[in-house]
Amino acid sequence: MEQWLHAHLWLGIPFYEWLYAALISSLLYLAFYQGWKFSIKKLSVIAERTATRLDDITIEVLQSTQQLTLLLLATLIGLHVLELPDKWAARLDHILFITIGIQVAIWLNKGVGIWTREHLSAIDGPAPAANPVITTVLSWIFRMFIWSIALLTVLDNVGVNITAFVASLGVGGVAVALAVQNILSDLFASLAIGLDKPFEVGDFVVFGEVAGAIERVGLKTTRIRSISGEQIICSNTELLKNTLHNYKRMEQRRVVFNFGINYATPPDTVAMVPGIVRQAVEMFDNTRFDRAHFKEFGTSGLNFETVYFITTTDYNLYMEVQQNINLFIMREFQAHDISFAFQTVTLNVPDLKENMENLSISVTPAKEKRQAANH
Repeated sequence: MEQWLHAHLWLGIPFYEWLYAALISSLLYLAFYQGWKFSIKKLSVIAERTATRLDDITIEVLQSTQQLTLLLLATLIGLHVLELPDKWAARLDHILFITIGIQVAIWLNKGVGIWTREHLSAIDGPAPAANPVITTVLSWIFRMFIWSIALLTVLDNVGVNITAFVASLGVGGVAVALAVQNILSDLFASLAIGLDKPFEVGDFVVFGEVAGAIERVGLKTTRIRSISGEQIICSNTELLKNTLHNYKRMEQRRVVFNFGINYATPPDTVAMVPGIVRQAVEMFDNTRFDRAHFKEFGTSGLNFETVYFITTTDYNLYMEVQQNINLFIMREFQAHDISFAFQTVTLNVPDLKENMENLSISVTPAKEKRQAANH
């Protein structure tokens, strides 16, 4: 038994020393794991007594710790008790550094994810929400920066020439940028939307043949829920090329409507029409009358133009108000014996009877026509 324990199995190290290293690694793993669990439990108790979000964030970050990381740390530290050759000792140091670096990157990535989630969830809250596009772009940039630094640090630790590597990435980056220029164009367009804020989630926009509410602004596309129900996905670049009408930001609605009355209406009655229209508009609290005028002599009647404002952006309310205005005008016109104009055509044919007598009309009986056709 003693001879077997002292046998040199690998790297000239006796078997009992490997067992000793395995025992230390196992104890270290249990200590790391229990310490990790204890820290989360203790912080959870503290978080229940405080109103700050820092404790909750710290707990979520610690929960992202990988158990494989704890196992590797315990194993690598346990192997350091062995008298390894310098070559293998250096490799263990590299692996230990890589393990710690990746775990730190995972923690930072989790922190960025929590920040992004909380900023985006503020959209439904009572307080003004952060711009979702800027939040998403910054999250993407932070994560790319974290993993790039982690990768470069790991490569530098294992002996890679970082300067030459970064230079080669710069040359390759130009080729990649040319290959994905459409994607980059949409990415910068989303950044422009986030900075300039021509619209936000929930705004009702109209451009081209599209009319709907903004549902989500992504890094490449914007999703719009149309008034007919379907979802329209539009490229950010193409979206910014159009002239957008943002009805959500309309503070008031200017309404212009026209109508005509019969030419037979007496002038004094015509003069009463603007007052009737004004009375119809001022019946409502959320309207502001601007003007109503006898505009012109139309083809079929006397045309009037009316302008008023509705101090709300609700389209359904606007239609209700306009309907009630129209009904009020109809009732008042009926009470004052005023007729609306409609398309009419009057034909004046002078001396029609005399012209009819001068016309020479030859009528051939149907029977004679058939006989002629037979011949």
